[in-house]
Amino acid sequence: MPGFWDHPSLKQALAERHMGRAIGAYRHHPAHGTVVRQADVARWAGISQVRISRIENGPPIRQMDSLVYWARLLGIPYHLLWFQMPGHSYPAPAPPRAAVPAPTAGPYRLLRLDTHLPAEQRDMAVVESLRSADLTMGGGHLYRELTRYLTTDLGPRLFFGEDHTNPALFVVAAGLVEMAGWMAHDAGHDERAYRQFTRAREFAKIGPDRQLPVHILTSLSHLDLHSGQPERAIRHAYDAESALSKAPVSPELEARLLAMHARGLAALGEARQTHVMLERAADALNTSTAYPLSPWVSGFDHGSLATEAARCTRQLGELTRAAVYAQRAIDLRPPERARSRALARLTLAMILAEQGQPEQACTIATEVIADTTDLASHIVVRHLNDLRGHLQPYRTNPTVSAFLEYLRETVHARTWIPAMVVTERADRLVGV
Repeated sequence: MPGFWDHPSLKQALAERHMGRAIGAYRHHPAHGTVVRQADVARWAGISQVRISRIENGPPIRQMDSLVYWARLLGIPYHLLWFQMPGHSYPAPAPPRAAVPAPTAGPYRLLRLDTHLPAEQRDMAVVESLRSADLTMGGGHLYRELTRYLTTDLGPRLFFGEDHTNPALFVVAAGLVEMAGWMAHDAGHDERAYRQFTRAREFAKIGPDRQLPVHILTSLSHLDLHSGQPERAIRHAYDAESALSKAPVSPELEARLLAMHARGLAALGEARQTHVMLERAADALNTSTAYPLSPWVSGFDHGSLATEAARCTRQLGELTRAAVYAQRAIDLRPPERARSRALARLTLAMILAEQGQPEQACTIATEVIADTTDLASHIVVRHLNDLRGHLQPYRTNPTVSAFLEYLRETVHARTWIPAMVVTERADRLVGV
């Protein structure tokens, strides 16, 4: 399949040296699955829709600063430009694009949805499809698809369908709304994610799945940690442990809540208790059980624990141990686990920078950027920004200086990931 920038309309616009026509060709590119509106591009660029229309239909842009701005915003490869981009010694960031083709059946562009399936099987098919795509694409691409399913399929069944009093249907609602919360978090909307986790918890209380409420509480704990509230994270972890005592035994759930507890303690500087919790989590993962994990609960394995342990020990300043954990997490994550592998590698890069090895950190981060061109994840962008801060003390180093310029361009290109569009009906259902 030809590359994104090999499309005839784009090639012609760039050959004509007309940035406005390139913007129009970009908006109409079939890889998006739908035409990107001028209003959306205007929002990304911070200008009016009228201005976009004039740029696309008017004479070619001649001002160099404007040409450079649009080239960076669209992520146009340097070798396709007719002008010299300032100060680049690293390759240009790849353009954002839709990597997953439209499905052959069903109304959802990214979900592989068979509308002829019974409702219960259709719900699980949605979960499996989303989880599979989320491994490589990130929540920024998938949130809209999930909320559309919630409003057009699950919502009517939950509130108006014949089985609306069926407790199992509330498990479906809790599982999908909790998933929407994670996608909102991955797209950088933490307040919305928190409200969705809270709504999912309310749905889960009605349903018969006792593992799902535990899982949702650990999700809330994770979000607390992300927003700098370790005490609240620990309280949610305690609540999760209490709820787990009333649920079918799950080593994975127990290990995850203990890991969240450990991270809260690490944020408070409680080194001894942090290691106790991490050891308990490892012991839990090595425990066998006769009870299967709920299909609505995400897995937590030794790679997940290694990632959390790296975060804990880095927080405590135990950098050598943190680097070992981060490397273990990388080793346990196959390439198809794009986001989790990228986060583990960026964690290692930050540890190396903190250890006074900035060039090695740059090498790892450059590889991450190349491997995540199709990943719409605000969390990955945030880690890249954090790494930039850790490299600033070494900015006089030529290698670091060149990488920081490349990193600045990369972050700029990736922060215009299309915003999540949520209808008013979806807002009401998922608790926004």
